[in-house]
Amino acid sequence: MLKKLLSYVGEYKKDSVLAPLLIAMEVLVEISIPFFMASIIDDGLNKQNMKHIIYMGTLTFILAIISMSLGIASGRYAAKASAGFAKNIRKALFHKIQEFSFANIDKFSTAGLITRFTTDINNIQTSYQMILRIFVRAPFMMIFATIMAAYIDLKLSLIFIAAVIFLGIAMLIIISIVHPIFTSGVKKYDNINAKLQENISGIRVVKAYVRENYEIIKFKEATNDLKNTMLRGEKIVVFVAPLMLFTMYTCTLLLSWFGAKLIIVEKLTTGELTSLFAYTANILMSLLMFTMVLVNITLSRASAERIVEVLHEKTSIKNIENPDYLLENGEIEFKNVNFSYTDNPNILNLKNINIKIKQGETIGIIGAIGSSKSAFVQLIPRLYDILSGEILVGGKNVKSYDLKTLRDNVAMVLQKNVLFSGTIRENLCWGNKNATEEEIIHAAKLAQADEFIQKFPNKYDTYIEQGGTNVSGGQRQRLCIARALLKKPKILILDDSTSAVDTKTDKAIRRAFKFDLPNITKIIISQRISSIQDSDRIIILDEGEIIGLGTHEELLINNSIYKEIYESQNEGGSTNE
Repeated sequence: MLKKLLSYVGEYKKDSVLAPLLIAMEVLVEISIPFFMASIIDDGLNKQNMKHIIYMGTLTFILAIISMSLGIASGRYAAKASAGFAKNIRKALFHKIQEFSFANIDKFSTAGLITRFTTDINNIQTSYQMILRIFVRAPFMMIFATIMAAYIDLKLSLIFIAAVIFLGIAMLIIISIVHPIFTSGVKKYDNINAKLQENISGIRVVKAYVRENYEIIKFKEATNDLKNTMLRGEKIVVFVAPLMLFTMYTCTLLLSWFGAKLIIVEKLTTGELTSLFAYTANILMSLLMFTMVLVNITLSRASAERIVEVLHEKTSIKNIENPDYLLENGEIEFKNVNFSYTDNPNILNLKNINIKIKQGETIGIIGAIGSSKSAFVQLIPRLYDILSGEILVGGKNVKSYDLKTLRDNVAMVLQKNVLFSGTIRENLCWGNKNATEEEIIHAAKLAQADEFIQKFPNKYDTYIEQGGTNVSGGQRQRLCIARALLKKPKILILDDSTSAVDTKTDKAIRRAFKFDLPNITKIIISQRISSIQDSDRIIILDEGEIIGLGTHEELLINNSIYKEIYESQNEGGSTNE
């Protein structure tokens, strides 16, 4: 895990080396100051030597300035290194997620991924900065202060060693207890983000059903759960301060007791005892800082494990060696295809699918909710991979194609219509970033979107809010269809993508497809028979199996389920247009 994360230090290695190096130099300078202060007391004040006091005082002041300058420089390098480290991890996480297949994405919740990008990376950034500074400073300070104390009086320095051992054991016990608690607490951030995301995205429904108080209670429960978990850990960590103070005061009392006796017998000077007190403070404060860093690292360790979990996730769908970069036509063939979302052959979502679709053919798909209509079409551009069998596009197995080549030739309008913040033009150009104005308008006209776009004051430069919340559901669907058409694909898939448009507009879209896109293979999923009855053939799916295949007229005669759906949708009037 550590090796994986440290690989993202990247171009900030120099800063990561300079920060601890400067800290080490700062410690060396700082540790000499009490030694010079002892000289001021013993050889200056006690001997009333003003010249020595001024000389040593000036030298001490200069050393303090140097120490401060080294500390500032170290802080700057540490901040730059930690911020850059966090940036590289975010970048790596984002790139990794872009490589994920739908199966990979299904393993991680949206809220969990957001928590990793925010809270978890912030924890790691803070820990990395503390490691570069405090984690280096504290041990250096303890070691050099102990050496200086031993130089002054070896026996008295044993007090420091005993204190370090006592506190070290106590800290190890505390850290071993709080790590699982903090690990559990970090995961609870996912729950808070999930509640927040759900509430914001569904705020209109919350308002419509007057459920604000219910959502407040849910969110309060999530935050209280996190608070209680983290408090359990903090109640244990809080023992660090009293342990530290107990050790510090014990050291001070022991030094005062034994130091006073040594002064009386003239084995220790007043200045040397003062220096020992200073080194005591340095050692124990360094130990406290070291302990707090360890506690922070314990918290960050849980965050690091969650981040590395994503970075180590193997993409389930990737290119083969020497893939094909040319897809010749939009012919599709399923051969004995079985598919399971869970990769479990005993729980199949699609079973023994066999069908051949000619280039330019229009195929309608209908079936009950949960009959795996979406799964059927998502296998074509390899958003998921099949469990067994073979899918051919253009006469070649889909696994033989370069993924970008395959997906560029298969334009898919998903069930959930997603628009991004930006102008209408920018959203449409997702289909083709180099599309001309004429191509954009033509695609919009085919999708029956140009008419309402022209009514906006800024037309194609109208700003779309995140998720397309400032346009209607039907308008979102038509914009998504236009975006797909701009790809100029060989295969066009509409996954229930006209459900929010009226029947007149739906008919106009189908007519445009028929006359303007004769060579594009079109697959249309719909719950309305009126949207697919003009298709060359219609597939009826039920529990992942094809139970009917034929034209509208053939299925009315030969398939009782299709006939039942048709009659139920035609009660009170005909849907023929």
